[in-house]
Amino acid sequence: MVILVGGILEKRAHASHILLRQKSDAKRILSEINTAKKPLKVFQKAAKKYSKCPSGQRGGDLGWFHEREMVPAFSAACFEQPLKEVDRFVKTEFGYHIIWVHEREE
Repeated sequence: MVILVGGILEKRAHASHILLRQKSDAKRILSEINTAKKPLKVFQKAAKKYSKCPSGQRGGDLGWFHEREMVPAFSAACFEQPLKEVDRFVKTEFGYHIIWVHEREE
C-alpha cells in the first residue's frame, strides 16, 4: 500500500537488520550471510547473537515502516537493494547495518 502523506506518496518496506558498532564485524557477518546455503536463517541467527538493536531478539525484524520513518541512508538502502538478499552494509549515526528487505510497496 502506498500512503499519501502531506501530498507526497510514501513508500513502505518490511525489513530486518543487524546493527553493529564495528566495520570489521559488519564485513565478517555480511560475508557469512552471503556464503550461506540458507542466508535468511544465518541472518536471523546473527541478528539474535550480535545486533545492538532491540529488534535483534526478533531476528532483526523491524516490521513494516514508511520511507521517511528511518534515517536517510538506511531508508535509501531499503529501497535500492534487491529483495531477500544482502549486498552491502550501510553506515548511519547508529552504527553499521546489514539489511534484509523482505518486501516493498512502492
